[in-house]
Amino acid sequence: MPKFNPAVETLAAPPIPTVFAWGRSYDGRSGPLIDLSQAVPGYPAHPQMLRLLGEYAGSASWTGYGPIEGEDRLRRAYGAHVAAVYGAPLAAENIHVTSGCNQAFVCAAMAVAGAGDTVLMTDPYYFNQETTLAMLGVKVRLAPCDRANGFLPDLAELRAAITPDVRALALVSPNNPTGAVYPPELLSSVFELCRSQGIWLILDETYRDFLPEAGMRPHALFQKPGWEATLIGLYSFSKSFCIPGHRLGAITAGPAVVEQVAKIMDNIQICPPRSAQIAVADALPLLGDWREENRQEIARRAQALRETMDGLNGWTLGALGAYFAFIRHPFAERSSAEVAERLAKESGVLCLPGSYFGPGQERYLRFAFANADATTIRLLRARLQGFSGAA
Repeated sequence: MPKFNPAVETLAAPPIPTVFAWGRSYDGRSGPLIDLSQAVPGYPAHPQMLRLLGEYAGSASWTGYGPIEGEDRLRRAYGAHVAAVYGAPLAAENIHVTSGCNQAFVCAAMAVAGAGDTVLMTDPYYFNQETTLAMLGVKVRLAPCDRANGFLPDLAELRAAITPDVRALALVSPNNPTGAVYPPELLSSVFELCRSQGIWLILDETYRDFLPEAGMRPHALFQKPGWEATLIGLYSFSKSFCIPGHRLGAITAGPAVVEQVAKIMDNIQICPPRSAQIAVADALPLLGDWREENRQEIARRAQALRETMDGLNGWTLGALGAYFAFIRHPFAERSSAEVAERLAKESGVLCLPGSYFGPGQERYLRFAFANADATTIRLLRARLQGFSGAA
């Protein structure tokens, strides 16, 4: 039999289907299944969004190939949007539209690192980014986050990990899996570290629309002179517009990066889904108030989880924010996969093991709390109290 690519064959199977399989074994003894596994919006898309998607999907105008970099209408609309978000002179030339943020990361990684190079990541990390680099033959080096400080990156650890083979540092803020929101001052220090070391900072901000305060500016990196030679920003439209099935993301970078990404995209997909791009271009200015209402709703869910976990039988919050919480379980003798599997099968709580996000995370579980409303989240207290962890 012909051989497979070992860089792919040696990877573990996608984690989400495994967790869903655990949930199918739950017999309902504790009540309805509580799904805190995959990061999906726990409410439907706005009717206006659905109308626009239907209108443009039914038009022959958007059935042919489109620009590799993305539709001009969306690039202009999103360029103006991020200019307002960051208070920086960003425009269409700084935008490359992709099919989701995972694809944006693939393109960014390929643009700056090749086989044998190294990309620095934090521990814990977002697993799809780590496996992407593994498939590309790019080495990964991990710098531990500070658990005592809510899993924020440690500047000294990052500095010590940067060696001549490192081409980029990949960060996610608000973070997946921990939910930690990286303060603007910390991001500024990380940016300056990357600039001084001559490496790229790839910053995934998929969850930036769910920051704890209305109108909160995530950082001022795009205001820094010469940022184009250091920073590559990533984003997803999936969560804010509740359209993960339409696969739209974006890269915000200097024109030179956009030019390199276009070479990659032409060989991966040629162009992102066109009708969805036009729908989002129209929806960006139309649905601002609705997106703010959703941000407030997610904040209420976060508060419900914070209250639910308070003083709960040795379960503790490692970090919480945006869509996620990183929960420390009380069973030191059990792996995170064992605890997560038994929680699903016996207590009807679906979550992801911390081990999926790095080798040092066996005591943690990721709860994607944005999936559930506050009433459902409060049901967790009784279920976790009744979970013994015994075999």
